[in-house]
Amino acid sequence: MDREAIFRSPQTIEYGRGAFNQVGKEASKRGRKALVISDHVMESLGYVSKCQEQLSEENMSSVVYLGVGTEPTDTYVAEGLDLFQQEQCDIIISLGGGSCIDTAKSVAVIATNGGYIGDYMGNKKLATISAVPHLSIPTTAGTGSEATDVTVITNTTNDVKMMVKQPTFLPEVAVVDPLLTTSAPKHVTAATGVDALSHAIEAYLSKRAHPMTDMMALSAMDLIVNNIMEAYEDSENITAKENMSLGALQAGWAFSNSSVCLVHGMSRPIGALFHVPHGFSNAMLLPAVLEYSRDSAIERLADLGRIFDPKAKNQSDEKAADIAVSSVRELCLKLNIPNLLGWGIDQKEFENAVTKMAEDAIESGSPGNNPRVPSHSEIEKLYQVCYDYDFSNDSERIVEV
Repeated sequence: MDREAIFRSPQTIEYGRGAFNQVGKEASKRGRKALVISDHVMESLGYVSKCQEQLSEENMSSVVYLGVGTEPTDTYVAEGLDLFQQEQCDIIISLGGGSCIDTAKSVAVIATNGGYIGDYMGNKKLATISAVPHLSIPTTAGTGSEATDVTVITNTTNDVKMMVKQPTFLPEVAVVDPLLTTSAPKHVTAATGVDALSHAIEAYLSKRAHPMTDMMALSAMDLIVNNIMEAYEDSENITAKENMSLGALQAGWAFSNSSVCLVHGMSRPIGALFHVPHGFSNAMLLPAVLEYSRDSAIERLADLGRIFDPKAKNQSDEKAADIAVSSVRELCLKLNIPNLLGWGIDQKEFENAVTKMAEDAIESGSPGNNPRVPSHSEIEKLYQVCYDYDFSNDSERIVEV
């Protein structure tokens, strides 16, 4: 390597079947009163009460904030912070998908460093004081947010997804229990699974990748590619669910330390303006963006192609790279991932938003990490291609974009 590289990780990771049972013990080492940030789905499944019971067994008290929706906003952060301060809590536990975890990360940092979450965007404000201890518990195998120093919060004033990346946002503890993911509906398993795959792929393709992130990204791609259909088709297949949870965790490690690329840069504005959950918006974009990037990432896409098809070992890198692109497209088709039109986004509204979305994508900085760095006009064209992208068409080429 010709440059310095950094690899950051939570201080403690409790992983495996039954890891959820360690929440009380891990939390009691770090505080006496917890704010549990979750949502109504987790409450209805009984996970919130089980978490509180564990805390009570360790003589800890707790309060719960259940206001988080499918995409985290600055409103949730403000409400969670207000409850944390009113109740004089000293530890935060996030329980749910990436939205709950990202909201908790933001509350934990602002509680000690002050300000508005948007102040930290682009490192305009640095979180120099340690965050409130944060214990993260993912219930989907997707975002990997439990292992990253990134939070993405929507500014409800201007509909911009604010990506903030600073070491202080990294949770202190991650509790990854694959048994918690068995309750996820099929469409959530599909979207979060492709989200995790996009994290691993982009971490591997990123210009900022390094040997440590490559190791995690390759392992994550292998775990996800070889288990996602089983996890999707059979929610009780614990082995597949376990492998997906581990893959999502490794993908989170990888992209947190090497960064994401064009898919994520384009995905965030779709979520902010049209309220498409992050996992779905990534999946909608991934095949077309990989095809666009192909010629600038032949060797690395070839590695992915050989994971999808081990027989491609004997094929050229160019052929294996084509296998990677077509296999991702076929996977999205099998998982019933819709395009933007199929999601129900009005074409005229979408076309009117394309210029702003391209601006916001570039502003995020992620497209600059892509093997092929797009211009503003190329991103606009890619959005238009993705609007009615046909996952079943393996012959259409879009590299002329």
